[in-house]
Amino acid sequence: MRAGTLNRLVEIQQPGDVKDKLGQPVPGWVRFARPWANIRTVNGREYAAADSERSEVTTSIQIRYRDDITTSMRVVHRGVVYKIHAVLPDEAGRECVYLACSNGGSNG
Repeated sequence: MRAGTLNRLVEIQQPGDVKDKLGQPVPGWVRFARPWANIRTVNGREYAAADSERSEVTTSIQIRYRDDITTSMRVVHRGVVYKIHAVLPDEAGRECVYLACSNGGSNG
């Protein structure tokens, strides 16, 4: 895998407790890893739900190989949150992992 294609620094987050303004733990998202990635939009769609228009984008995010990413995690890049639907590792070459993701699905 060419390092030049991994040109976006992303943050992978996992569910965990964060502190609120009073210092009390509340459910939230905590940083798990900050790998370099290649983000590629696969397709997008617009649809109507609950009397409003919504859009959803399907994205493939490629990172260097690792075996500790799960679908309970999410990816954040420049304020955009991507839900991980599938983790597709390159088991033969063990060079990369593709994350099948989506973002959107709500107004805005």
